[in-house]
Amino acid sequence: MAEPLPPKERVKIPRQAMPEQDADARARNFDEVNLGLEVVAAQCEAQRCLTCADPKCVKGCPVGVKVRDFVELVLAGDFLGAASKIREDNVLPAVTGRVCPQENQCEGACIMGKRFDSLAIGNLERFVADYERESGQVALPQRAPLTGKKVAIVGSGPAGLSCAGDLCLRGHDVTVFEALHEIGGVLLYGIPEFRLPKDIVRQEIDNMRAMGIEFQTNVVVGKTVTIDELMQEEGFDAVFVATGAGLPRFLDIPGEHLGGVYSANEFLTRVNLMKAYDSSHYDSPIYQCRDRHVAVIGGGNTAMDSVRSAMRLGAAKASIIYRRSMEEMPARQEEVHHAQDEGVQFLDLHNPVEFIGDEQGILKSVRLVKMALGEPDESGRRRPVAIEGSEIEMPLDVAIVAVGTGANPLVQSTTPDMKTNRWGYIQADEESLRTSKVGVFAGGDIVSGAATVILAMGAGRTAASSIDDYLQTGVWETDPAAAES
Repeated sequence: MAEPLPPKERVKIPRQAMPEQDADARARNFDEVNLGLEVVAAQCEAQRCLTCADPKCVKGCPVGVKVRDFVELVLAGDFLGAASKIREDNVLPAVTGRVCPQENQCEGACIMGKRFDSLAIGNLERFVADYERESGQVALPQRAPLTGKKVAIVGSGPAGLSCAGDLCLRGHDVTVFEALHEIGGVLLYGIPEFRLPKDIVRQEIDNMRAMGIEFQTNVVVGKTVTIDELMQEEGFDAVFVATGAGLPRFLDIPGEHLGGVYSANEFLTRVNLMKAYDSSHYDSPIYQCRDRHVAVIGGGNTAMDSVRSAMRLGAAKASIIYRRSMEEMPARQEEVHHAQDEGVQFLDLHNPVEFIGDEQGILKSVRLVKMALGEPDESGRRRPVAIEGSEIEMPLDVAIVAVGTGANPLVQSTTPDMKTNRWGYIQADEESLRTSKVGVFAGGDIVSGAATVILAMGAGRTAASSIDDYLQTGVWETDPAAAES
């Protein structure tokens, strides 16, 4: 057991670096980039925790993980106990330890970060989750006595899984419905193997099956079955809609119909869920990237995932085209740095105005306009303004559009008494996540718009608490003002 140090000594310990694959090697394989902390490094990092009396990191975590408690267990060498402590609040620790933007959540709230590097909470979370999995001694939380109540979860992404886990532990009978052929939602189809190995997700799903949660795939709620049928014919007492925001947005410029122009959603789904990256074992069709120039339009995490995937598919040149400057880029800094190290080229302050094709209707180039930054817009970032007369044409073989997503209307269109806003997202009370339809709750990206995995999980936990309250009391109340927002 490592002995705790006085606070003055703890702050002298440098943040432990996450081991990584060599950049040149990983740029051509889909193996995980970050390799995980060793035991010595993990305990050294845990020594840095100041064990604050009022830990701001816990308040900064959308699912409320008891950070100080689990870090103290790491320091004591009780790694399985640390994993169990995390699982009290987080059903997917091996996932969030890898993809959660901790710098904006728990680590962003860490007191250490005011003068030093913040505690590497995410790396420690991943360490204990991996240790638990590799030991084969996963300690699942104890389930409350069965209530006899049935809850349907529509969507198996982070919001749905988080909600399912909490409701199961409260004793309810939970069934998760997934439209695709495998459980995991965006965790499987949206995040590449080199950031989040699929076996990690599958193991977490298996843990949830062991808790007693039922999963059904290839069920398109709104088509295969409606919400009304789930409640009236299949006997579900409540429904949580967590379908995410998976409808791709495009640039609305000439030439987007050309061969070689993808949405990031389609591209990543083909690469990840349908395993196009493993052409020796799978025959999923994907437009050839090898030895070609691939450009991704956008500056978020999805854009980084797409361009880094294209690099691994053999692109001769992989580029990011972004209309603002590098400083305004919303992707995680770690992902940007990884992309730069791997050879991705960044063309900022440029915006496509037309995709140009050959006589066969195949993309051959893109026309770009240079941009300047004006006054800040509603996001707080400076608004990009086109510079007149600055257009250039750049040869291009594959374009991937990663400029955001919208709400898929399928569930909403077959549930007319469930209100939506003007953008098609489901309206739900901000505190309870109750919709305008009695017994139906909604949360995650289908309510908030595209956000992060951990924020979706936080919404899932909020919904679970609200659903549990409804199932116990039978009382249905919503704030009319919030429902109309």
